[in-house]
Amino acid sequence: MRAPSAGRTTVRRWCLRHLQLLPLVLLVTGALLDYNTSPHFSAEAFYTAAPMTAAALLSLRATILAGIGACAADVALLIHFGFMDDSGGRSELAAVATVSAFAIVVNRLMYYSNVRLQSARRIALAVQRAVLPQLPACVGPLRIAVRYQAAVKDAQIGGDLYGAQDTPYGVRCLVGDVRGKGMGAVKVVAVAMGVFREAAEEESTLVGVAARLERALLRERERRTGPERTEGFVTAVLVEVPHGGDELRLVNRGHPAPLLLHAGQVRRTEPSEPALPLGLAELGTGQERTDTVPFPSGATLLLYTDGLTEARNRAGDFYDPAAGLAGRDLPGPDALLDTLLTEVSRHAGGRITDDMALLALTRGEGAPGNERSFDEPPRH
Repeated sequence: MRAPSAGRTTVRRWCLRHLQLLPLVLLVTGALLDYNTSPHFSAEAFYTAAPMTAAALLSLRATILAGIGACAADVALLIHFGFMDDSGGRSELAAVATVSAFAIVVNRLMYYSNVRLQSARRIALAVQRAVLPQLPACVGPLRIAVRYQAAVKDAQIGGDLYGAQDTPYGVRCLVGDVRGKGMGAVKVVAVAMGVFREAAEEESTLVGVAARLERALLRERERRTGPERTEGFVTAVLVEVPHGGDELRLVNRGHPAPLLLHAGQVRRTEPSEPALPLGLAELGTGQERTDTVPFPSGATLLLYTDGLTEARNRAGDFYDPAAGLAGRDLPGPDALLDTLLTEVSRHAGGRITDDMALLALTRGEGAPGNERSFDEPPRH
């Protein structure tokens, strides 16, 4: 079955291709109306609309041709009705020629604006590649997949972050969401990712990694001004999959609970005790806890940011990934994330209003370890 997004793309391309004929349609329609109606009727609006439409849709050459065609059609009809020497006729022709010249200027302005936009997109993509890592497809018995989808079309990076790396303590992952948008959020992403890469190698526990992130984000927040100095924080979930084990460990700091999928079943790995986001630990009094849950062969852990669960349909209903994935037996992390993006796009009608980072880990079939029950409750 063809995906809805593919169908929308085809319709969009068809519309754009035929929309490029609009300047010609305007010229022909204007000329026919001018010729077949009263001599006192003027199709000046059609003649001026044609080059302006070409300026927005077509190349410089096509815009010039549309302007010439508009002036030529107006001259031909003015001569036909004997108005060429009339002051009103000359005024009409002057208006068409002026708008045609202005359309050329508009076309050039749009061209240079598009050049600058494309340059900004390339810079944003370079920033994304520098800050957010290209994850390996496999780490030991784990298969890894990641997807990043920005809410704004063609944007490359926002306040969501992800990372995964093999360490002496197992494979460690981070998915988080920075409060705020823009370059301020990108700076926080850069700080968090840099600290995570170092702390994941050095700290013996996930609690230690979270503490390092907390201190770094507090230092970064002290450099801010305005509301970000007191309200800046990062929701995050840290994951550790020990080498050769059949379980995984989680530290959740105010982030949406990851989903654990196995044999068509979907389970939320809710934290045993809620914790404040990174950067707000000074407001809490509780002790950090690490939860341990079973991770049998063939199971997949899905980590995501709230852009996924806050996607709404026309009725205002939020998307529920647990319900959407229940009963599905997907072959691996890439298939899971592709299916999830298709489902959430269908649910929201293509209107994604927040950035979305998705990371999936699948433990390969036959991986070593004493298998435990998938339904066993988390422990700490």
